[in-house]
Amino acid sequence: MHRLLPASVGRPLGQWGISRGFRLFLGAMRLTGALRCDLSALDALRDEHGLVITPNHPSMLDAVLVTSRLPRVVCITKASLWDNLLLGGGVRLAGYVRNDATQRMIRDAAAALREGRQLLIFPEATRSPPGAGPATPAPGPFSRSFAVIAQRAGVPVQTVVIETETPYLCKGWPPLRRPPLPLRCRVRLGPRFLPGERAKELSGAVECSLRAALPGAPRQDVA
Repeated sequence: MHRLLPASVGRPLGQWGISRGFRLFLGAMRLTGALRCDLSALDALRDEHGLVITPNHPSMLDAVLVTSRLPRVVCITKASLWDNLLLGGGVRLAGYVRNDATQRMIRDAAAALREGRQLLIFPEATRSPPGAGPATPAPGPFSRSFAVIAQRAGVPVQTVVIETETPYLCKGWPPLRRPPLPLRCRVRLGPRFLPGERAKELSGAVECSLRAALPGAPRQDVA
């Protein structure tokens, strides 16, 4: 379908299809009692245009949680996914953005935002370092790429707080280890920031906001 459909048709279709697939997957987990989560806060963003969405990143489920409620979102993806036989066609069809070349990533992400899409990008670029106990771990170091993209496209940055009560699929969790069930998580919206004159200031403000939103996490100095 990626090769047959024009981008104006294929990209919205691919984004909707991925979102719907994730929503069905989470629905099945709820029906079996494996998952209890509240994602309703994301519905307020569903119809917005040109928005950078920056959540904290405690586990591998985070992109699934956010994308399941936002059918017009574009994700920053690992380049390896584009060569995956099962997933490569989907990310191409949806117009997702590769992360292997920084300048191209910034250019393509800004172009998607100017078209009215939403961009999902984790400022930590990887999952948060493992914390102590079941509490949501504190965020790791932030990259400024999201702030540069927001400034390039001239769009606001919406912070999103993901809270989890289980360490399942967090950094360091063994892939074959059985998780404690049910998995519990909640997503809520944080402050929104307008793009300023300097990416450093915007990145610092977003980082402070996300760290402050997790009161149980140890504070770190922000450069």
